[in-house]
Amino acid sequence: MRITPVVGMMVSMALLAGCASDRMDDIDTGVRPQPLEAQPIGQVQSGQLPDPTTDTSQFPEKPTVDPALQGQQMASANPAGAAAPATAMDIKKDAMVGGWKVNAAGAGCDMFLTLTNLGSGSRGGTRGCVGPLAAMGSWEVSGKQVMLRDRTGNTIATLYKSAENRYDGSLSSGQPVSLSR
Repeated sequence: MRITPVVGMMVSMALLAGCASDRMDDIDTGVRPQPLEAQPIGQVQSGQLPDPTTDTSQFPEKPTVDPALQGQQMASANPAGAAAPATAMDIKKDAMVGGWKVNAAGAGCDMFLTLTNLGSGSRGGTRGCVGPLAAMGSWEVSGKQVMLRDRTGNTIATLYKSAENRYDGSLSSGQPVSLSR
C-alpha cells in the first residue's frame, strides 16, 4: 500500500494534535501582578574608611608554626622524605588528565585523573587497584612531583615525571609505583 504525501501529512498532524497541551493556555490572560511598593531603607551614612595598612587592630594575629611540627608536616606531605630526583621533568597538570595504567608492586590497575576540584587538589580515582591505591580520591601537582591522596586527604603516593607519558615514584609504604599510557 502506498501512502500519498497528503495522507502522510494529515496523519502526522493528527498525531501531533494529540500531543498538544493546554497548560500554557492561560498565560496571557491580561492579568498582571501589581508592582511592589518601595520600602524605607533608613539613613545612609558616609565617611572616610580607615587606612588598612596602618590600622591592624581589626585583623587577627598571624598564626605561628612550631619548627618541630613544621618538619613533621613536610615529612607527611612527602612520604618518601626525598626531594625530586635531578632527572625529574617539569609537570603540566593538563597533560596528566585522562586514563593511566598503574603498576604497583607488580599488580596492574587503571587510574583516571580529572581537573574537577576536590579540596586542594583535583578529583581522581582507580579501577581494579588494591591496597592504598583503591582508596585514591584526589591528586595534585606540587613542583616536580605528583601527590596521590586518599579520600580523607592523606598522601598515599608521590610520583615524578621520568619520561613522556610515564611517572615513577613510591607509595607511602615505600613500594614502587608507576603510571604510564
